[in-house]
Amino acid sequence: MLTGAAALRALHHGPGLPLVLPGPWDAGSAKAFADAGFPALATPSAGVAAALGYADGEVPPDEMFAAIGRIARAVDVPVTADVEDGYGLGARELVARLAEAGAVGCNLEDGDRTTGGLVDADRQTDRLAEVRAVAGDALVINARVDTYVRGAGGVAETVRRGRLYATAGADCVYPILAPPEELAELAAGIGLPLNALAVPDGPAPRELGALGAARVTFGPWQQRRAMAAIAAKARELRGGG
Repeated sequence: MLTGAAALRALHHGPGLPLVLPGPWDAGSAKAFADAGFPALATPSAGVAAALGYADGEVPPDEMFAAIGRIARAVDVPVTADVEDGYGLGARELVARLAEAGAVGCNLEDGDRTTGGLVDADRQTDRLAEVRAVAGDALVINARVDTYVRGAGGVAETVRRGRLYATAGADCVYPILAPPEELAELAAGIGLPLNALAVPDGPAPRELGALGAARVTFGPWQQRRAMAAIAAKARELRGGG
């Protein structure tokens, strides 16, 4: 029986695609998702940040890895972690920190949070290749492409970057906020399992799978909906309900 990264990697290739990965923000939510029968989980950086009291992108790395560790320890299914751009850590330290936390996969994005644009594609390719060389097969790499979220290109540029990241050893490519109608073209052009983001009022995970996604994640939306429900209950209690 496959375990760890091997199990997570195999899930990207079926049967039963798309692979639907809920986004736990703490140990309690992780256990709830695992107990519901999901075979793996994917932490969202924004959801974890909100649970820790930070804005997205502002969590100190030590706190983020500690939160990932609490989530991974709470469940018996593989956990992949959104570690944004890697927090400036070298490949060896990044891989070590993920392993220490118990994560067997990670998202690494090519958005440049300083300039608001994109990291040079060749530089990101080298970065991903370094992570792959250090990790070997012990880490499932989901290469996030920020072309759509940064307004820096459509299908052609996304496919170009995705192919480069594939040569670097990425297992999956995540063109975050890609229009659903472009998923099939992106999947065919890149040639790796494609991660799609499920958003409120958008296509359901099964529909995203039919459109070309092999993997579906939710970003911070599940955490936000849970907090909205808590806020509504708090207002009810405050009002005497």
